[in-house]
Amino acid sequence: MNAVRELRKLQHREGPPGIDPLAMEMTRDMNRDLSLQQSAKANSQVAKWEHEDLAQVRIRVFRGHTDEVNKCQFFNDETRVLSTSTDCSIKVWDPRQGTELQSLDDAHSINAADAHCLEDGSKLVSCGWDKELHLWDLETGEPIWSATHMDMLTCCKLSNDGRLLCVGSDLFHELHIYDVNSGELVTGIKDYHEGSLTSCFFSPDDSRVITTSTDRTAKFYDLRSETCTIHLVGHENAISDCSISMDERKFATSSWDKTIQIWDIATGMYRSKGPTVLKGSHDGSVTACNFTDDGLQLVSGSADMSIVVWDVENSTQKIKLQGHAGWVNDVHFSKDQCWLLSCAKDSTVRMWNIEESDKIPIVMENKRAQGLKVTKCSNCGKPFSMSELENFRDVTVCVFCRLQSPEKIWLSFPDEPET
Repeated sequence: MNAVRELRKLQHREGPPGIDPLAMEMTRDMNRDLSLQQSAKANSQVAKWEHEDLAQVRIRVFRGHTDEVNKCQFFNDETRVLSTSTDCSIKVWDPRQGTELQSLDDAHSINAADAHCLEDGSKLVSCGWDKELHLWDLETGEPIWSATHMDMLTCCKLSNDGRLLCVGSDLFHELHIYDVNSGELVTGIKDYHEGSLTSCFFSPDDSRVITTSTDRTAKFYDLRSETCTIHLVGHENAISDCSISMDERKFATSSWDKTIQIWDIATGMYRSKGPTVLKGSHDGSVTACNFTDDGLQLVSGSADMSIVVWDVENSTQKIKLQGHAGWVNDVHFSKDQCWLLSCAKDSTVRMWNIEESDKIPIVMENKRAQGLKVTKCSNCGKPFSMSELENFRDVTVCVFCRLQSPEKIWLSFPDEPET
């Protein structure tokens, strides 16, 4: 009787006689994946605000991907958001309504590693571990042209003028540059780095291609001379990402060594003094970084699931944000600096409203501790920092504007006490 009971238990666990238990396990996995996809589809209809009622930083969460989200991007004047995922899809979102507008569900057969869209949304480039590079017409959702490589592709970007694109690879450490219109290879360099390329993009003036690698270096490839003109070494582990200010004076690298390094590439001071190091705020590898256009702030994402906004001028943490449930893969500022965009291994894309972050008590306390105040010039509109001098009631104009018009009285003093 005991033997019969055991046989029935075994049949119940393995399924009816004549059915392969492995096939049943595969069926269960397929059903589980289908359920996950249906759940994600239902959740992706409208992105929700997910923060406490009294939260000082509002968070909107976009759910629709079924695997980790590798890259994200604002485009079309921040009216659209692009996301790229290991689930092989590329999605376009309306950040204002919180809705999914478009999905290229089978953009790649294995891990869509990176994607980048022109600001006007006319063209999109993507690459993946399937060794494929695609240039897409985003309006039709159809590829314009494709190129197959001999190696897994890890990163890609379009030039700012939309004429060229660059792509980096894994095992062969290659940098390839293509003509966007013709699809012809302009430059192909094997073993450009000694390790896998982790990021690549064009400088703001499109004269150089900037790359980072697991070999702990960053390089600037000059398109005119076709040579590497800057080679930066300083991190103790792989460099994961980089960013450059719009005036091309400041360059930032993020690393698995848990630090960010700021390089003064305009004056070349890093050659004698080295980079400025931002550290101590992340407990895990720093995976991504992005400057504001003016270079005064930097945002970083980490494997510790946190996001940090840095005051670059004072080399200090401004605010630390937490909410992701997985490794943060990418972070970006909006142009008006009111929003942060992030994506992570938790399969979500998040928008963080930091418009009022300067009024958060901990941020104000940090500023008081530094004895500094950052404000926006009422004359030219550019932000500037100053000492918080109590004898000035209102300083609203930066030193450059004051120097241009020294005859004007820019500073107002407290009223004289009545006697």
